Amino acid sequence: MRRAPLLALPLLAALIAAIASAAPAQPDARATAIVSRVIQPGVPDQLSIALATPQAANESLSGYAYPDDGSIVLIGSASAGVAAAPGVSSSAQGGVTALAVSLFGGEITAASLDVKATAAAGAANASSGVSESRIAGLTVLGQPIAATANVVLPLADWGTLEVLASAVETAQVRPRSAGATVTGLRVRLTAEHAGLPPGSEVWVGSATAAATAAAAAGAAPPPQTPPTARRPPARPAVPAGAPREPGTSIPGVPPEFVRTAPEVAVQLTGAGYLFPVYGPASFGDTFGAPRADVAGGWHHGEDILAPLGTPLLAVADGTVFAVGWNDIGGWRLWLRDRAGNAFYYAHLSAYSPLAAEGRSVRAGDVLGFMGRSGDAELGPAHLHFEVHPVSLLQRGYDGVVAPYPFLVAWRRAQDVSFAAGRAYLPLDGPGAGGAVAPPAGAVLLEADDISGRSGLVPGALEQALAASSPQPSPAARVR
Repeated sequence: MRRAPLLALPLLAALIAAIASAAPAQPDARATAIVSRVIQPGVPDQLSIALATPQAANESLSGYAYPDDGSIVLIGSASAGVAAAPGVSSSAQGGVTALAVSLFGGEITAASLDVKATAAAGAANASSGVSESRIAGLTVLGQPIAATANVVLPLADWGTLEVLASAVETAQVRPRSAGATVTGLRVRLTAEHAGLPPGSEVWVGSATAAATAAAAAGAAPPPQTPPTARRPPARPAVPAGAPREPGTSIPGVPPEFVRTAPEVAVQLTGAGYLFPVYGPASFGDTFGAPRADVAGGWHHGEDILAPLGTPLLAVADGTVFAVGWNDIGGWRLWLRDRAGNAFYYAHLSAYSPLAAEGRSVRAGDVLGFMGRSGDAELGPAHLHFEVHPVSLLQRGYDGVVAPYPFLVAWRRAQDVSFAAGRAYLPLDGPGAGGAVAPPAGAVLLEADDISGRSGLVPGALEQALAASSPQPSPAARVR
């Protein structure tokens, strides 16, 4: 069991208030994650896992009970993680996952609990969110309950239950800042119950995140002008007509996220394409799988797994654009090849100096490094890779095809037409119940079993086929 230092616990109560006050001169990013917490007046808090930045951390447990008989808190398994990156663009994330949760001897139960708080702030924008937080299979005093954010339920005459208690806030005044906090289950006792005195609290699944950006060194804040006098930026972060991924995005990369690119040797296909990950990697075919936090509710790409920090390569000659933070894709970028096809790289841990807005690159150039930023923070390091053919750009972000055929071909230094993935294009989308798999090439309407015929008997197969052929009617034979 790991107990949070005392300095980390006040962040839970003061995080949102802190970011709304005067921002510090230096950039800041903070996150906390607590699996369970029992608060009793005059008694030290009882904690299972409690994590706090500045260092990134991940911990898990298999089985937790308080007290030893589990009469107040019983958890089958859980994990927690925190990460924070202060800079010109600051970001932070805290998350908790718990399975088989039981409070007060089964009076409150949940099959699974997943909470996540994210915050990001940069020169152009600030965003925060808790929308990925979920509770499944919640029952309260024997009644099934739909887990809706910020719902307060009475617990007989002894307390209340807060479900997905959350708050988010952003400050768009420079330096921009954002914060979020969420607690999956929070019980407040108004009377003695299960040996706990009035005023006690029981928490399961609590996460916070806060980020404050700082202006670039030596840069003076621009004068504030009335909304009617503001002009759009001369160079938008995403070119007009380019696919826009879901989630809130912040352009720009802080210097601390840029690393020197190593020298790599690659083999191109005849048309000049290559596999986007350098070295050993693995991937499957998960295009179209359910994804709750993206457009249409389905997986728009392929996840390629490789060790953290593996170089990521430009799949073709082209232009880099939309480099920066996205609250789902994390540190990400787009690449448009010379034909206009667009490729999306997400969950990076760092960029190379070539990953700059509008930069022309060659196939095989190192653009960045494998990571697990964004909504992949608590999972394995991987690259989320998408293929958006130019012929489908009118469909926006849904104008995407299955990357699997191209990844297989490019790894063998072979070419494949972009139409190869079109059979997998969900015209209706899995979110609308549409199929993802290609239609069948043929349908078997009728068959005869000829396995009982011996191939050694002359004419046996001909007789079997003749027996299944339409026979003329008696009237036809008379004629």
